[in-house]
Amino acid sequence: MKCALLVLAIGLSAGEEKNSYPRPDLLVEPKAGVEKNYHFLDARSASKYAAGHIPGAVWVDHEAWAKRFSETPFPLTKPGFVADAFIWSAKIGVLGIDNSTKVVVYDDAHAKDAARIWYILRYFGVKDVRLLNGGYPAWTAAGLSVDKDRVVPKEKIFTVGDVDTARFADKAKVLSIVEGKTAQIIDTRSLEEHCGDMKLKNKRGGSIPGAIHLEWSDALDKKTQKFKSAPELTRILKDAGIDITKPAVTHCQSGGRAAVMAFTLELMGAKEVANYYRGWSEWGNDDKSPIVTPKKK
Repeated sequence: MKCALLVLAIGLSAGEEKNSYPRPDLLVEPKAGVEKNYHFLDARSASKYAAGHIPGAVWVDHEAWAKRFSETPFPLTKPGFVADAFIWSAKIGVLGIDNSTKVVVYDDAHAKDAARIWYILRYFGVKDVRLLNGGYPAWTAAGLSVDKDRVVPKEKIFTVGDVDTARFADKAKVLSIVEGKTAQIIDTRSLEEHCGDMKLKNKRGGSIPGAIHLEWSDALDKKTQKFKSAPELTRILKDAGIDITKPAVTHCQSGGRAAVMAFTLELMGAKEVANYYRGWSEWGNDDKSPIVTPKKK
């Protein structure tokens, strides 16, 4: 009888391991967030934050961060980066974050805004940044406490030092990939954008030659806003033709949706993932950019 129980236990353990993400440390479940000493960042609007937020959470101005990062000069050799490094050190430090702070970011937008903040923090060298699985909706659905008092954190010293340049792709890098096919380019926009039926505010619509299409939202459950299970994500990535063992560059219009896909790939064990942050807002407005218009399948 004991042997049978042991075999059953081993079987369950193997099954659980099979269903877990290769990088489960990147996600925090709501109830686990209560037990750990995490520094929460709320990437929702200021009005939503004021109406109720996770106790102790600090509000981060997602819109301002998105705009400021798009204006930051890259690569690092460009004039002005030293000044920008000081600016970003201050912007991060004022949120109560130093180089060893464990940060968890959340939103209520299917991780799109939180993933952008995650990406920017990781780029500038914050080592431990995670997403709250399911965001604020999952927190409240779990019946966990909320607060309405604005949190003003004690400013900490953060130093932009070990910038993770491999996470950032500029247009020159993407052009070299198109020419040499040295990495996968993953278009995370809608199918209408990918096929050129929707231009948004761009001069031209379409896609980067050779790009694989996988819409960012396919990685999440629409109802719970949580990331789909490891087996589901494995199937979705495989069906799209994405190989997580190979280098990849994600892109969208302006970095946010691409950040969700970059996070998804890392969650599933990918080690070489960059975000073409300026994405179609740059590519689609440059007459010299090579563009194709795939047919809808």
